[in-house]
Amino acid sequence: MASDSDQPYSVHADLRVMVPTRDGTRLATDIYRPADPDTNEPIDEPRPVILDRTPYDRTGGRLRHGEWYASRGYVIAIQDVRGRFDSEGDFYIHKHEAEDGADTVEWLAERDYCDGQVATLGTSYGAWVQNALATQDPDGLAGMFVNMGAANGRKKTFRHNGAFEQRWLSWALTLGAGFSHEALRDPDVQQTFADVDVREVFEDGPIQRGESALAELPGYEEWAFDIMTKASASDDIWQNPGFNFERYYDDSADVPTVYSGGWYDSYTGATADNYVGLSEAKESDHYMLMGPWTHLARLPGGHDHSEQLLFPPLTWEHPTAGDLAFGEDATRKYRETRKRFFDYYLRGEENAWSDQPPVEYFMMGTGDGHQTEDGNLFHGGEWRTAEDWPPEGTEMTKFYAHGDGTLSTEKPTASESSTSYDFDPENPVPTIGGNTSSYLTYEQREESVEAYPLGDRNIVDFAGRGGYDQRTDEDTYGASAPYGPLSQRDDVLVYRTPPLEEAVEIAGPIRVRVFGETDGPDTDFTAKLIDEYPESEDYPDGYDLNISDSICRARFRGYRDEPDLVEPGEVYEFYMEPYDTANVFEAGHRIRLDISSSNWPRFDVNPNTGGDLYTDDESRVAENTVHHSETHPTHVELPIQPRN
Repeated sequence: MASDSDQPYSVHADLRVMVPTRDGTRLATDIYRPADPDTNEPIDEPRPVILDRTPYDRTGGRLRHGEWYASRGYVIAIQDVRGRFDSEGDFYIHKHEAEDGADTVEWLAERDYCDGQVATLGTSYGAWVQNALATQDPDGLAGMFVNMGAANGRKKTFRHNGAFEQRWLSWALTLGAGFSHEALRDPDVQQTFADVDVREVFEDGPIQRGESALAELPGYEEWAFDIMTKASASDDIWQNPGFNFERYYDDSADVPTVYSGGWYDSYTGATADNYVGLSEAKESDHYMLMGPWTHLARLPGGHDHSEQLLFPPLTWEHPTAGDLAFGEDATRKYRETRKRFFDYYLRGEENAWSDQPPVEYFMMGTGDGHQTEDGNLFHGGEWRTAEDWPPEGTEMTKFYAHGDGTLSTEKPTASESSTSYDFDPENPVPTIGGNTSSYLTYEQREESVEAYPLGDRNIVDFAGRGGYDQRTDEDTYGASAPYGPLSQRDDVLVYRTPPLEEAVEIAGPIRVRVFGETDGPDTDFTAKLIDEYPESEDYPDGYDLNISDSICRARFRGYRDEPDLVEPGEVYEFYMEPYDTANVFEAGHRIRLDISSSNWPRFDVNPNTGGDLYTDDESRVAENTVHHSETHPTHVELPIQPRN
């Protein structure tokens, strides 16, 4: 077989093949096959098939990877999911993906050009659909490369520990509605959504049924309000295998799988959850690959956008994430990495993947913190390998919050110690980067969509994604003067270690327990892990780098299945799991834990009333209290790595 850089075949394409599903709905699929370079006739020899299912227009996949894989000897099928672009049926996000995907795998496995093996790839929505079809254990499924996808949509994706991740409302109003069947057929509908400024929708929220642009698309409005307002585990939506794969781990296909992602991706926690849960439950080889990337970002070195969106891609041409630079070591020849996996497991090429460790991850933070020519903080890092996750030798270590604002491995001894603050839902703590995605809005233009189509318009990413100095300025969405460090807000409690005498390395899951109380029936608590850089010539005020964060809605504390409002003045334990990470806190830095009650627009703001989820338009200021005493020791638990 020729090397990765060679293209021994030309490509034959069968376009708009309508693949039937069990209920008769047909899904538009483009199939690219290796062909004789002289005649362009497809090669008769049966070959492995790679399946990519997308809501973002299958036709964009031709150059993205259709021709790339076919010219290297694979058959690749790229399919519009139900209700999108040329596929039949009605779109309800993820509802039909398990059965539709499984039906497609089995249909492909039976084609004459297939050798009986069907593997899958895809990013974001294209990762969701892989896990979904795997729950059906379809005949022919031979492997999956799942990049940046979910595990349990109720726990860490659509919703997050009881709160709603507002990126999905943004997605519904932009990439969802703007390219719905109705919008593609009716310029007036598309114009309606082109004119929506999502920033204004968020500021004026919460939206109500029938009162937003989504009323133009009743099906889209239905699923949007379902994920915004339904949070009980008993709700049918969270039983569906397209939304919650974790529930179906035991039933899922046992095939070689790679779970890949980034430390600043919106699916970081789910990627780690899938690897840990399925590598233990299945006999097939499972792998985890984690870089320092943000959602959909691909870094130089053969990068590939597995979900080519309908606008100029949100990518970086330098190894950065947000305001951070990592150096050329952070790059990954991603498309070639996937091909090596397929070559090994589908073609039996022994040298393609045999030396791949079960876990490969990027340890961030080995840089010197200078400011690059592009104005980024050089956080640096290096690749590490492990046999498991977290790595062997990890010591989960508790760092306790103390009344004087310190963070220490020493447990509090005070019989009573607490700090209170007012949480005003009308003045939430602004989101500055982090594990975000899809906080998007179309640029507002005077031209109509007929004169300037949506696919040509710029997209504004207004919450940022990745690592940033946690300081507001006039460009920070949701911030108002006076600008400055979030740590100076009255509603942000800060607990920090003394400057570290030696470097501390972490790699693995993060756990936070806030012992808190409130004066009403419901509220939120948030936690954010910070790598606090000291003052330097380039950063005279230091640099407060966000590493990971989380939230807990009081009524769903402890990941309970059903809501349970709290009693005012009673102390509860609020458990949070900021997403897994790997970072070096260098000597001279401080490890910091920030606790508050909002992180907006990343999460919807709790009105503190105990009213209906999301749609309650009444609010009240809550007095929230964090305890840091011997009996109520608020703390963060970090996965400390052994010293070399």
